[in-house]
Amino acid sequence: MPAHADVLDPTIWTGRIFSGRWRDAAATAPVVEPATGAELGRIGTARVEDVAAAARAAVDGQRRWAALPFTARAAVLRRAGDLFREHAAEVEHWLIRESGSVPVKAARETEAAVQESYEAAALASAPPGTVLPTEFDRLSMSRRVPVGVVAVIAPFNYPMTLAIRSVAPALALGNAVLLKPDLRTAVGGGVVLARIFEEAGLPEGVLHVLPGGAEVGEALVTDPLIPVVSFTGSTATGRRVGELAARHLKRTHLELGGNSALIVLDDADLDAAVGLGAYGSFLHSGQICMATGRHLVHESLVGEYVERLSARAEALVVGDPATEQVSLGPVIDAVQRDRIHHLVTAAVEAGAKLTAGGRYRDLFYRPTVLSDLSPELPVVAQEVFGPVAPVLPFATLDEAVRLAAADEYGLSLGIVTGDAARGLALADRIPTGIVHINDQTVGDEAVSPFGGLGASGTGGRFGGATANIEAFTETRWITMQTRPASHSL
Repeated sequence: MPAHADVLDPTIWTGRIFSGRWRDAAATAPVVEPATGAELGRIGTARVEDVAAAARAAVDGQRRWAALPFTARAAVLRRAGDLFREHAAEVEHWLIRESGSVPVKAARETEAAVQESYEAAALASAPPGTVLPTEFDRLSMSRRVPVGVVAVIAPFNYPMTLAIRSVAPALALGNAVLLKPDLRTAVGGGVVLARIFEEAGLPEGVLHVLPGGAEVGEALVTDPLIPVVSFTGSTATGRRVGELAARHLKRTHLELGGNSALIVLDDADLDAAVGLGAYGSFLHSGQICMATGRHLVHESLVGEYVERLSARAEALVVGDPATEQVSLGPVIDAVQRDRIHHLVTAAVEAGAKLTAGGRYRDLFYRPTVLSDLSPELPVVAQEVFGPVAPVLPFATLDEAVRLAAADEYGLSLGIVTGDAARGLALADRIPTGIVHINDQTVGDEAVSPFGGLGASGTGGRFGGATANIEAFTETRWITMQTRPASHSL
């Protein structure tokens, strides 16, 4: 452990859940290090009845929190940002061990938490509404008000980033939050936020952290006191969340899967393109919704691209990021590893050429490159969520557009070209929520709207003042007159 490791002291959270204060849980679950299989601790787990109790407490806490001056809410968010930075080494230690993050990825998560907190602090003083025109002798205005209680359901891959980007703006705008982190990363995705906001002075009852299984998630989506659900996870689970929430007339923000394409045009710098492709597919072992899932390379470059990408993949070091200098750590568990390997081996059996990787030891899956592929193969058409780079050639821009838009996803798109304007014109023909010209597909910022289309979610619902205000407030129309109006029937 790093020096001065106190904010995440396991004696505080072991066997407990957080509702403004730590209390003993009825059950616990192990915190497992995927690189070694070692048990790092035991997290308290929530039950369905805990969700109902937390929602009731959150309603009371939210009213008091929203009634505070905006300066008080902003101060808590700024202090949280400071604490994320102050305790970065300790937080990153847990991200490395619990989620298999390499140090550079863990550092990006802590910096993202810092920036999300600071940007959220600015939201607290955002103009709350608009003066509207009216034909009558009165003041007419629209006003943004907190939705009340927000449920945030976050996944394992970037556990802290994908929690804080909803938690921070929701809090800043006067809401209370019930956060359900993935049980596999309940420390990095849950305990960290609870402890940081506790130390930052967030009042009791405003943030509740409830690690649990699917039954806890369902309870959050159906609880009548929770009007808004922010879910990040797989498309299959997101569809179920959306359907269930719709039956209960709830607003949902769904950030789901992706199978993002990197298009390498014939005028691209090949060395740069290979570097971008390797980063986009292999960062965090490909366990990123924005990961480059398909490399679409002009036929004049594809042979050399595959050769260079394969050489780079074979040179990458895979191992335990807590004890070795590595480029890739483990995937999260055996279920994910076996799914990755099944998709790879099925492609090879169907005639694809394996030019790098395709093998594993324990949970360490080698970065893999595949060529000679049919677009219909599952390893091409589906989200792999592993360190796999399928490469397909194209001859014309029309063919590149057809291949890039061939699946149900629409999250991110990267285009590498010597002519940026040409790349932008090509991007206009491919529906995605995010486009990066001369960059790979993985990237987000706290100040920018984030989200996908189609099976990738419900659009840009996170990031930037406009998107966050729309996500976590309601619009109220208000009129005011100096004396009672006169109406006759």
